[in-house]
Amino acid sequence: MRRGERRGTAATLGKAALEEQPPPQPNGGANSSDAAGERTPPPGAERDGPGLRRSTESEVYDDGTNTFFWRAHTLTVLFILTCALGYVTLLEETPQDTAYNTKRGIVASILVFLCFGVTQAKDGPFSRPHPAYWRFWLCVSVVYELFLIFILFQTVQDGRQFMKYIDPHLGVPLPERDYGGNCLIYDPGNETDPFHNIWDKLDGFVPAHFFGWYLKTLMIRDWWMCMIISVMFEFLEYSLEHQLPNFSECWWDHWIMDVILCNGLGIYCGMKTLSWLSLKTYKWQGLWNIPTYKGKMKRIVFQFTPYSWVKFEWKPASSLRRWLAVCGIIFVFLLAELNTFYLKFVLWMPPEHYLVLLRLVFFVNVGGVAMREIYDFMDDPKFHKKLGQQAWLVAAITATEFLIVVKYDPYTLTLSLPFYITQCWILGIILVLTWTAWRFFIRDITLRYKEIRRQKQEHKYEKDKCLSNGDGHASMLEEQNGNKLRERKL
Repeated sequence: MRRGERRGTAATLGKAALEEQPPPQPNGGANSSDAAGERTPPPGAERDGPGLRRSTESEVYDDGTNTFFWRAHTLTVLFILTCALGYVTLLEETPQDTAYNTKRGIVASILVFLCFGVTQAKDGPFSRPHPAYWRFWLCVSVVYELFLIFILFQTVQDGRQFMKYIDPHLGVPLPERDYGGNCLIYDPGNETDPFHNIWDKLDGFVPAHFFGWYLKTLMIRDWWMCMIISVMFEFLEYSLEHQLPNFSECWWDHWIMDVILCNGLGIYCGMKTLSWLSLKTYKWQGLWNIPTYKGKMKRIVFQFTPYSWVKFEWKPASSLRRWLAVCGIIFVFLLAELNTFYLKFVLWMPPEHYLVLLRLVFFVNVGGVAMREIYDFMDDPKFHKKLGQQAWLVAAITATEFLIVVKYDPYTLTLSLPFYITQCWILGIILVLTWTAWRFFIRDITLRYKEIRRQKQEHKYEKDKCLSNGDGHASMLEEQNGNKLRERKL
């Protein structure tokens, strides 16, 4: 069945696939030769029935054009891979360098696994710019998790020295650096430049903060959650500055430059982008069906935008399950942020090292998919019966990174918090637990009690009215029986 036939009904009824639902392809699944995998119908079609979709989903119209671009090319990739391996085996002389051969063998093994995963792995919720792109990052997640497991099973010294195989400059202790310093906004002692403290903070990390929070907003798609994570991380920096020196910052660096300017502006721009994406018309045509060159160029640019859109409505106060899920998301998010700093510290990696940047690029690509899979699992657990594969891997990676930090430097992690910091965290935890108990237990019990009491008063009034009017005893018994049935239901 052709893709246009599969999408015909959906386009006629205005049926929207979930955001980035991969376009179905002909000729079976990804296992077929030189054909992309046949995708499942839009989840809304099976979940809601004909003509219905979730209110947060956008409408999508697709002419169903199937091109060479969307095919998986499984046989082509297999042929090229076999030729490359044959060339190395038959025509290339193997160097007599054990370390070099070991590195090359590991890299070749990873590349073969990536080729297999890109052509054969299960598709996720995103399809633009191409489903193979997201399958690639899924396979990278598996490789990264296996690398972390390997590092976890080494001794501390061996693990740090192993990093020399990746970069010979690694594996040496980091120099001591002063991060706090003079916190005066206006320094009268420096007549040349009294505002030198501010200019010293305006480095490459300022646009990195802004761009990072812009992308995080596109992942989370909720202003309140983004602000809570942003403010909570600043509190964590305050609390843990006795463990890591680079958490020691000036107060205006925490709250003005970070929370208000960099993070706040990034969140604001992210929310504006989300508003545009939610209002955008998702109408897709094949490139060769567009008559004008301007239209073709516009279609190529829009290939790097979502296929459709879903507005996230987390609703943390709607149920205990969603409240605990949102708290868990915030916790994992903050833990992943902390792992960035602690991993650099325990593995002796300078902040400007390219591996630190690659890790951030990795989380940018896998974080959006993971958040979407988590939201689908929360929003419709009857249809999405298990947590998505990318979300599972991100959670496993975050936990493994933390375990590496615990193993490699338990002394730093066990440095006791200052007493006033401990008091603040205990107070915060008590407030959160109190609100949880009131919102999901005490409040519900109180509301049920008030409802039962109100119904009893109403039926008592009806009983007195019946007696005063001389109505029969049967009607009074019917009211009493109805009252008992309603009490049982409550």
